[in-house]
Amino acid sequence: MKNKINFGAIIVYYVIAVICRYAAVKTNLLSGIENPYLVILLRGVGPALGALVAIKIFSLNNPMSLKGIYKNAIVPFAVYWILPAVLIAGVYYFTIGKFPILLMFTVLVYGLLEEIGWRGFLQEQLKSLPKFTSILIIAVLWFAWHLNFETTPSNMIFFGIIFFGTWGIGKVYTSTGSLLAVAGVHSLNNFFRNGLHDTELILIVVLLVIWVGFIILYNRKYKTAVNPA
Repeated sequence: MKNKINFGAIIVYYVIAVICRYAAVKTNLLSGIENPYLVILLRGVGPALGALVAIKIFSLNNPMSLKGIYKNAIVPFAVYWILPAVLIAGVYYFTIGKFPILLMFTVLVYGLLEEIGWRGFLQEQLKSLPKFTSILIIAVLWFAWHLNFETTPSNMIFFGIIFFGTWGIGKVYTSTGSLLAVAGVHSLNNFFRNGLHDTELILIVVLLVIWVGFIILYNRKYKTAVNPA
């Protein structure tokens, strides 16, 4: 039996997410905050806040987990947070001469705040729909949440990235059930705030290969443990 979609909860979630986003990027509300890392986090807090409020108001049985299928949260934290932070910080060091560790983890926490909403809540709420329909709805809502509606080629490319990101990150969430895992994958592009160059693209490919390989190997082990021969 398929779960019934709670449209009221989704509307509450999205309204809160958009209001928070609008306040953060379209007003001067955050202009008095001197800490740039706090500003980054506040720009992405809406989806998490909207999800938690919607779950509370509608008393939803909406599973969320940092560890997912892993025995504890240390595994996804090490693989999807520590590993990219160390590698990317190393790239930054060799290019600009310093280790931006605080920026690394700020970006990761930002990704987690978004993923609590987009995957942990919205994907869970829409999982009874056909996969393509669910992906399309999430992609459109996620794109609109950024509040950039100019019909420019770069925006169309961004929507394409959002669409394939929704599919790819959604696959990671379905495979791992871990918010730490999807936050790490989500944050991969956000690490490189000054654009992507050959070194950054190589690093992204390396991390994706490591992560996909880890997911495949761990899932085989997990399924064997759950369903032994």
